[in-house]
Amino acid sequence: MAGSLNKVMLIGHLGADPEIRRTNADEPIANLRLATSESWRDKNSGERKEKTEWHQVVIFNENLAKVAEQYLKKGAKVYVEGALQTRKWEDRDGRERYTTEIVLQKFRGELQSLDKLPSNRPPPAGSQDDYGTQSGRDTRQTQSDASRNEREIDEIPF
Repeated sequence: MAGSLNKVMLIGHLGADPEIRRTNADEPIANLRLATSESWRDKNSGERKEKTEWHQVVIFNENLAKVAEQYLKKGAKVYVEGALQTRKWEDRDGRERYTTEIVLQKFRGELQSLDKLPSNRPPPAGSQDDYGTQSGRDTRQTQSDASRNEREIDEIPF
């Protein structure tokens, strides 16, 4: 077993559209601003409180950067899995600065949109496909069963 682990998993909302830059080799690099929030009720006042943390995400994986560029927009709910990385840089005044980011390297990391899929998605199991035949494994499932299952999936809290 490894002596240490550097892994970050976040679910949050994008604070802005993805920013896409390109390397000299024309490979995309995506930068995301991701907000994660927690809320609680104050014990003393009973008032609902909320705290939001902002995270910088950098995607070096070409395929994931293209997905971010094409499909993600401000407000999108996403799952990100990467590693923490701190880099040193100089500001305009020549002072050294440090930035800690969640980095998705070329062959590591994960990005998933958690928003509801558009209407062009494949039909749910048991519904009729474009050819009028049942799709999926259970051909006995009715349309009301399929819509109830879809509602249950939409109510999953994550």
